[in-house]
Amino acid sequence: MSKYGDGNFAEKQGGGEALDVAYSHNQGQVMDGTISLDANHQLQRGLKSRHIQFLALGGAIGTGLFVGSGGILATVGPAPLWLAYLSMMLLVWIVMNCIGEMCTYLPLRGITLPYFTERFVDASLGFAAGWNYWYAYAILVAAEASAGAILLNYWETPVPTWAWITIILVVNLVLNIIAVEVFGEAEFWFASIKFITIMGLIIVGLVIMLGGGPNHNRLGFHYWNDPGAFKEYLAPGATGRFAAYWTAFIRAGFSFITSPELIGLAAGETIAPRRNIPKAARRFLGRLAVFYGISSLIVGCIVPSNNKNLLSGTSDASASPWVIGIQLAGIGGLNHVINAAILTSAWSAGNAFLYSGSRILYSLAQNGQAPAVFTRTTRRGVPYTAVLMTWAFSLLAYLNVSNNGAQVFTWFSNLSTISGYIGWIVLLITYLRFRQALKVQGLLATLPFKTPGQPYAAWFALVMISILTLTNGFQVFVKWNYKDFLAAYITLPAFLVLYFGHKIWHRTPFHKPAGEIDVLTGKKEMDDMCANDVEPVPRNWLEKIWFWIA
Repeated sequence: MSKYGDGNFAEKQGGGEALDVAYSHNQGQVMDGTISLDANHQLQRGLKSRHIQFLALGGAIGTGLFVGSGGILATVGPAPLWLAYLSMMLLVWIVMNCIGEMCTYLPLRGITLPYFTERFVDASLGFAAGWNYWYAYAILVAAEASAGAILLNYWETPVPTWAWITIILVVNLVLNIIAVEVFGEAEFWFASIKFITIMGLIIVGLVIMLGGGPNHNRLGFHYWNDPGAFKEYLAPGATGRFAAYWTAFIRAGFSFITSPELIGLAAGETIAPRRNIPKAARRFLGRLAVFYGISSLIVGCIVPSNNKNLLSGTSDASASPWVIGIQLAGIGGLNHVINAAILTSAWSAGNAFLYSGSRILYSLAQNGQAPAVFTRTTRRGVPYTAVLMTWAFSLLAYLNVSNNGAQVFTWFSNLSTISGYIGWIVLLITYLRFRQALKVQGLLATLPFKTPGQPYAAWFALVMISILTLTNGFQVFVKWNYKDFLAAYITLPAFLVLYFGHKIWHRTPFHKPAGEIDVLTGKKEMDDMCANDVEPVPRNWLEKIWFWIA
């Protein structure tokens, strides 16, 4: 018998009494097993709908949107940039739907996505996925702090870089260590500032395209004709244009990596999860379409892909395509505003990544895959030891103090991107096994949240992301560079070492039959908790608008 139960409860019990028998059978195991329902050991449910929606979007909107899009534009041109973001948005939407279905079904306190992997697929895969996610998030905290320090240096203040990094990391630590409500509110307002800024920039971009700038030059899609929509990459003709699109597709992943998982990680701390998680998942794609789909199209229209300022490898706001486009249009005075907005995005993303990494470590410790000290929480339910450990790892940001700070930031970005792709592959495998288990045990109809196109959409995303992972560094095989090769592929063998090392040590089986996968433990408790949820009714039109937004 596994620690989750002996599986296939519906088949063993049969009939309408299957669920009740299974729930009764497993209640004690839930209390004493991997995920405890004891209130003294639980994270506090303090995150509202607006918190988790803005948490996921706040993690998605970082320096990648403001600066990374300019780098892609310079490399491949405006058409591949736009098409790549649209393509990646489709994959992210599918990943988000898979997360939403699983976390709405079992929004247990203290769970993370690797917990589902261990429970529905394999303990070794869950172990490797958990540590893969943890170090990806920890590296992302360091990367965002490093980028934030560079952005602050844009104003040429006498404050040294190490001091800015210290301030950024300390503020992130304080926001994460006090209480989950404080973290949620801070992330909500961080993200709100970014969304308002991005909407303003989109409007400014449209005005520039239509000739409303000081120079009254009606750009339209002029730059798609001169210098052109595509920049052939690595080869001439159609092959070069496809290589340009595929390169942009791969690089676009950095802007989205780990962002859909943030809602899953917050499921155990979300108020009314069966109502708020589906709400956040449904609205995720639409908001991504605005912030990435429209903005990437506008950027390619207001900045020529051969502009020399796009070629800079730094994270400075002077390299932002928005800054360049506004300057080309003759608009002055917005450079500081945009730099401040990018700084806010870096700070907000770092805040969200520290939260996520600490919850991953907390869950690993609960599963016995990390030292038990990381299960300790404050009286307000914050896993402070896990937060401190994740934060300590982010001190790698001080590498930015050296002359190679920009290279270190790029290295962090590459490592986190490939780790994110691996995480999505594992997540999709987990979802497919979860769904198959529900089908085999006759419980598929009990899913409280169903998304379109499943399971075919999950299979499509799994194949595409696997190809992206394997071709992540295909450029090095055209023009060999061992440093780029290591940055692109070093994470793959590291993940395999974790997986096979755990499997050899613990002798776990390679396959778990769908009929033996436990999809019932803890569900009754979640059903009872969510049954008491009463959806708020708007009292006037203002509340209707607010409830729709948040």
